[in-house]
Amino acid sequence: MDFLEVVSEAANAVQNRLAAAAICITVLLSTLILFMKIHRINNRSAEKLPPGPPGLPIIGHLHMLGKLPHRKLCLLSRRYGPLMSLRLGSVPTVIVSSAEMAQQFLKNHDHVFSSRPTVRCGKNLFYNSVDMIFSPYGQYWKQVRRISVSELLSTKNLEALRFQREEEVSVMIHSLLEKCARVSNPVVDVSKTVLAVAVDIICRMAFGRKYSDEEAYDNRGFEEMIKEFGFLLGAFDIGDFIPYLGWMDLQGLGRRQKAISRTADAFYEKLIEEHLAQKDVRETRDFVDVLLALSEHNIRRDNIKAILIDMLHAGSDAPSTALEWAMSELLRRPLVMTKAQEELEKVVGLNRKVRESDLPHLPYLQAVVKETLRLYPSAPLLAPHESMESCTVCDYEIPARTRVIVNAWAIGRDPKSWEDAEEFKPERFTESPSSCVDVRGQDFELIPFGSGRRGCPGMQLGMVIVEFVLAQLLHCLDWRLPAEIQGRDLDMTENFGLAIPRAVPLLAIPTPRLAAEALGSSQDQGIK
Repeated sequence: MDFLEVVSEAANAVQNRLAAAAICITVLLSTLILFMKIHRINNRSAEKLPPGPPGLPIIGHLHMLGKLPHRKLCLLSRRYGPLMSLRLGSVPTVIVSSAEMAQQFLKNHDHVFSSRPTVRCGKNLFYNSVDMIFSPYGQYWKQVRRISVSELLSTKNLEALRFQREEEVSVMIHSLLEKCARVSNPVVDVSKTVLAVAVDIICRMAFGRKYSDEEAYDNRGFEEMIKEFGFLLGAFDIGDFIPYLGWMDLQGLGRRQKAISRTADAFYEKLIEEHLAQKDVRETRDFVDVLLALSEHNIRRDNIKAILIDMLHAGSDAPSTALEWAMSELLRRPLVMTKAQEELEKVVGLNRKVRESDLPHLPYLQAVVKETLRLYPSAPLLAPHESMESCTVCDYEIPARTRVIVNAWAIGRDPKSWEDAEEFKPERFTESPSSCVDVRGQDFELIPFGSGRRGCPGMQLGMVIVEFVLAQLLHCLDWRLPAEIQGRDLDMTENFGLAIPRAVPLLAIPTPRLAAEALGSSQDQGIK
């Protein structure tokens, strides 16, 4: 190598290093300028915002969320108040942690806080947020909600499809009884059992038929995919809060969202094509048929798939999570389980299974479900709201495009609203002033399904599924924990997600409680 080549290579190396240094300096300067702007804005409005802890440069308070954000935010609210201001990255955020504050945002000022922020999971999982949960407030959202309620979730439709729910719960019971007949003291995965029946119910009601795991989601099955959806919907994505880092996908959430979206898209494409192929021979019309008939009214193929994803995942994940926590608490408290079973025996008798029409006559069972939803709400942090304009709430100025997170988990455990707030006591809903508190969104001490315009439209269906499945499990079977587990030692660790599922599956041993002739066949609905 001659002298000129050596000089040339040295010059190139210096040039590359200078270029790299220039890039680093540019990034640092850009970050510093952004931080100074955010800091200046925050200083200008700090006196008008609700109180909150000091944050860090760039990330704000993201580091404070931890693995279980609903718990961390609850602890912070006890120090800084039920209306707390945070900065998550560059996103101004207000945390609501009391019934009084929830009423302010979800009722008194609901017209301002009814929209949704733009988030990556809405883009990747719901075809640019054209579903019901993540679409912004406007005419499209109103249209989708109206269609979903009128064609599937109305009281009339729920009653018309009652026999499907009763059949699927009957099939579940007979599957458990078969296990009892084959094996003495079989250990049953209760978590898997209740998720499976919830999926079967929603599939039959919305899609017209059940789908096996081999048919669904590229043979990966419903359980794995619903858990993945639940995790991704509940995760705090750094890219949503620090946009210029979004392209890096530091947590890998974007890649996971796209991967599961491709798998889900293939399943829903198959489902839609199946309906199109059979539309001339189908005797009854289901929810998919209704959506396909509306394809000329701004309801396109991607819109249909996004709405169906809402129905399946929200409609099965939330009820099954509530059921596994209800059974967990009852297994820890045999006296409470016995009391619920005695009520069932008195109202239903021991000569038949439970019918949905029995549910209004089971106040203690309903209290068990309410108490479960108080401690383990369907969504611990309600889907985020976003202010559409500036608004004054309790003398605080909430700017436009502020994100609002309602901590339903903290509200349900607020000692100012609930005596012995951390204890599982269904009697509070039958023998105390709290007995009149309901879950339908009007009593803000208990809002597991949200409230106001963006309250969950599937609340009635969710409650029916939870109450009916729980009643049938308790009436047809006795339950106990495996011998090596004592009730108070049962692992109650939770995972974070859209709901808060158990970290470990709930295992229990069933034994038949009713005589064989009272149970009937797996297709017997007990309606005749």
